[in-house]
Amino acid sequence: MALNFPNQSRSYDARQHCVRFWGYDASLEIPFFVEADALCRIEPRAARDEPGLLAAFDLHRNRICQAAGKVYSRHRRGSYTLAAADMA
Repeated sequence: MALNFPNQSRSYDARQHCVRFWGYDASLEIPFFVEADALCRIEPRAARDEPGLLAAFDLHRNRICQAAGKVYSRHRRGSYTLAAADMA
């Protein structure tokens, strides 16, 4: 079964300055993090605060999920952080 993203939840992680979301591989829940720099790369006008980064995530959710799937297929380990280079 392929990685999918049925859970539309996402949250801002102030400590790591990123947005957290979850994917699923069969019954396994896979945590993902998107760095602020990655979000600002795909949405240059995004404010670097919680509302701005969450809005950028929501606007580009499909692109982010596609990048997450690529990163996941390369490594398949515990959690994943998407950096700006992953958004290319």
